Amino acid sequence: MSSKELKALRRTDRREFLKTAAAGMGGVLLADGFLVRAVYARTSPAQDQPEKTVFSLIVVDFNKCTGCRTCETVCSSFNARAAVDGKELPGLGNPALSNIRVYPYNPDVDIPVTCLMCEDAPCIEACPVEPDPRTKHRALYREGKLPILHNDLARCIGCGSCAEACSTKRVGAIIPNRGTNKPERTCTLCSGDPQCVKYCPNGALSYIVESTPGQHYGISRDAAAKTLTELWYGKE
Repeated sequence: MSSKELKALRRTDRREFLKTAAAGMGGVLLADGFLVRAVYARTSPAQDQPEKTVFSLIVVDFNKCTGCRTCETVCSSFNARAAVDGKELPGLGNPALSNIRVYPYNPDVDIPVTCLMCEDAPCIEACPVEPDPRTKHRALYREGKLPILHNDLARCIGCGSCAEACSTKRVGAIIPNRGTNKPERTCTLCSGDPQCVKYCPNGALSYIVESTPGQHYGISRDAAAKTLTELWYGKE
């Protein structure tokens, strides 16, 4: 069999594998290097209970992602708008400041990475700042219904522990500020309406609520790229 025929066969195998996997696992997607089983059920707290955090996240269908980086453009235009003379310019942003980042690999594999909204939050656990007696929050914390991260800039010491924890235990979604070393570029979920999901031209991104992580949850982007390379192009 020629090299050209072998590549065509692998592409066919890839498509068939993904179709079978999606059908056999109830809509499981390989997302940011992990498998997520989507459980489409939003829970609401009782009327007399405080609002609880609903764990949700953005997942990627790598069979549809082309690495076009539209997600980076729309994310930055929403979360890091460009400004002139102190006035924000709606619709304009710097993709370099996006909260979702696409990492290219060779052979052709693109890995979008954004915050996993981890329920156990190793980044928060790594924060050495003592919890506030009143709020019980460290410098890095969560509150409200969305599982997004908040950082108290006044209390954050810029140690980089959160970024290190994310890099070693998850996907490295936290990028320290070059000047202060304080955490930045963590996903905001755009207040529950992720713009990257809305404007992805290929429908590669989905917003999943009440998800249950699968066996590949939290593996590094390098490991995800290796898995996809072997799946799509074969092992060397």
